[in-house]
Amino acid sequence: MTSTISWIDDITMTELERNPYPVYERLRAEAPLAYVPVLGSYVATTADICRSIATSPDFEAVITKAGGRTFGHPAVIGVNGPVHDDLRSMVDPALQPQEVDRWIDDLVRPIARRYLSEFEDTGRAELIAQYCEPVSVRALGDLLGLQSVSSDKLREWFHKLSVSFTNAGVDENGEFTNPEGFAEADAAKEEIRSIVDPLIDNWIANPDDSAISHWLHDGMPDGQTRDREYIYPTLYVYLLGAMQEPGHAMGSTLVGLFTRPDQLEQVIDEPALIPRAISEGMRWTSPIWSATARISTKDVEVAGVELPEGSVVLMSYGSANHDHAVYDAPSEYDITRPPLPHLAFGAGNHACAGIYFANQVCRIGLEELLEAIPNLERDTGSDVEFWGWGFRGPTSLHTTWEV
Repeated sequence: MTSTISWIDDITMTELERNPYPVYERLRAEAPLAYVPVLGSYVATTADICRSIATSPDFEAVITKAGGRTFGHPAVIGVNGPVHDDLRSMVDPALQPQEVDRWIDDLVRPIARRYLSEFEDTGRAELIAQYCEPVSVRALGDLLGLQSVSSDKLREWFHKLSVSFTNAGVDENGEFTNPEGFAEADAAKEEIRSIVDPLIDNWIANPDDSAISHWLHDGMPDGQTRDREYIYPTLYVYLLGAMQEPGHAMGSTLVGLFTRPDQLEQVIDEPALIPRAISEGMRWTSPIWSATARISTKDVEVAGVELPEGSVVLMSYGSANHDHAVYDAPSEYDITRPPLPHLAFGAGNHACAGIYFANQVCRIGLEELLEAIPNLERDTGSDVEFWGWGFRGPTSLHTTWEV
């Protein structure tokens, strides 16, 4: 039986950014596929609907309006057909598990140890800014070939791009309600171009083993490279989503473990449990929360709702990972729950290319941290706040330990 479309027009961007969980719990219960005017699109909130749309031949990837404004075209997350196939053939080879296993330890462990050495003897640290984000951006930055760009600059770039990408609020005419919210990212992209363009000039003439060099050359006829304007939108995707995801997953996993001291102790005693702890951390607070969209290629019925051709649906994977139909007590962090699949990395042919890489960065980062500081504790004098509805993670995590 086909139902009418639910319009949920009392949701604000502030609610979504600060604490989206009550909003999405309400949507899952009342209207799991609803039109949300402030986002200018339909929103899918249950695991079943998200997975169904992500894998359906009746939908294609599309970039959100704010995402298109941030990244430009063609960004790998928002294209289909031969262009998507080419972009994935460009980025995928370096991220295959067998390839990642070949170099991941040599890449990430020295980075993690270097950042640990800066604070492990001090007895306190704010781990998001001092460890989780720096390890994440440095690992990917070095893989891309951006060794000359400081970790602080890479962090600055992804934060500015994130604010732009999630600046999605629209009015009744579909116009952005905060157009000035794109200014910092525009400035960041100018800075990125000023730094990366000379590197690209060199890679065109002198290819090396960096990822961006491979993006330029791999699969191209002799003497030709991909145009830089073609790869920049996907580079911006990497400088946002791929830069922040491992770091925020590490941070969320640690926050979750701090809510379960017995489980934290288990993980410290048995490092083999770290991958399971990370998986639960990504389910509990998905780093990519609601940043992926699909568009219907024809009139289609989903979950009893008739969607006209051209309907844009935001896939709220963070909400799907809190679906009571799939998980018991989903708002609780618990590594003992059955290891059910989650949607933190999406589904279908647009699932995240860096699934394995991100998990390995998190694993090595937490292995090094918990081995160096096994008596790590959360500083209860400081609150832990999370931010974001498109991308989500803890904004800070103050910790202490006895030296």
